[in-house]
Amino acid sequence: SYDMVLADVVRRPDALARLRAVGAVGPTTDVVAVHVDHDVPPGAELRRQLAAAGARTVPDGTTLAVGAYEDVPDVPRRTLVLGGARSGKSVEAERRLEAFPDVLYVATGGSRGGDTEWASRVAAHRERRPGSWRTTETCDLVPLLKDEGAPLLVDCLSLWLTDAMDAVGAWDDAEWADGGERELRARIRELTEAVRETRRTVVAVSNEVGSGIVPATASGRRYRDELGRLNAAFAGECEQVVLVVAGQATVLRG
Repeated sequence: SYDMVLADVVRRPDALARLRAVGAVGPTTDVVAVHVDHDVPPGAELRRQLAAAGARTVPDGTTLAVGAYEDVPDVPRRTLVLGGARSGKSVEAERRLEAFPDVLYVATGGSRGGDTEWASRVAAHRERRPGSWRTTETCDLVPLLKDEGAPLLVDCLSLWLTDAMDAVGAWDDAEWADGGERELRARIRELTEAVRETRRTVVAVSNEVGSGIVPATASGRRYRDELGRLNAAFAGECEQVVLVVAGQATVLRG
């Protein structure tokens, strides 16, 4: 791989992905973003976005020294992106991997046949994703995390939790008390252990809940509480945790 590459990372992340795909850009390649003008985000936000892609920017007139590897940003291997509905969390997660090749997009929500509103949401997600990405619809995340391979984008953990709670009978108080809660804890523990041990780059999306109105039903409160616990456990295994509010990303860890 090259020691240094100058690239338009902001507008052409796909070109950087292709360089990575053929081995021209590797983990120690110093990727310097060029063609950075007044249309890009300001200061710290630009540096954050570039760092997530393994790139950096320098002031005009800078003399670049090839081989200064200490300047190469460390790309977080495991990232959790949190946010509310329509906050921009999925866009933030996708942006973090668009400069990498062969990303596997893991959709945990399924197709929901007959639901036209859901179908339009899914179509909008597919439309903005790079054409080189592959998609799989599954909630069986542990085998994917244990396998070696391309980066994973998991969207989202909240739907994974819904599926897991369905499977253990969490919505029924009697089933919940008679082993359902214990089984859910085991499933979450298995997932977080797989995240801890995975060798893949992982970006996961989840909903941040619990800041507003208390749900009126016991099952709603149970889901809110369990999602909070899942988010905390998953975040504990990640190098970077990001909260997206109104399209603005704040780094909580990393």
